[in-house]
Amino acid sequence: MPLLINGRTHHIPPPFQDNTLLWVLREALGLVGTRFGCGLGQCGACTVLLDDTPVRSCQLPVQAAVGRSITTVEGLAAPDGTLHPVQQAWLDESVAQCGYCQSGQMMATVALLRQVPRPDAAQVDAALAGHLCRCGTQQRIRQAVQRAAGAAR
Repeated sequence: MPLLINGRTHHIPPPFQDNTLLWVLREALGLVGTRFGCGLGQCGACTVLLDDTPVRSCQLPVQAAVGRSITTVEGLAAPDGTLHPVQQAWLDESVAQCGYCQSGQMMATVALLRQVPRPDAAQVDAALAGHLCRCGTQQRIRQAVQRAAGAAR
């Protein structure tokens, strides 16, 4: 079973073909930037882009991703290692504390900026509403989204 992940085709070993996309990414392919949070699709830590749409990978059967383009947080940086504007903004604004929820929030932000290059505060809040962060860095997250919007490629 082939999957297109971060621009590369990966063949999924048979023991993982009946699993969720999250477990295939983490356990079969070693792409651990996508986090396991609640396992119920409610916290957003496992968010990846499926054909540029944010999805909860803990709820997506891997078979549903075949023939589609998957992007994880590892796939955001340029081939030369230059960080994506969203990743750079997260660093510049010192968003992360524990960092657990950050990859899912970054993926949702990338999707938002592709649809709305200059989002207002309400659009940012709506796009990130389903992403739980217990560290209380929401203000820095909003600042990072606005910074990234100014630098988005």
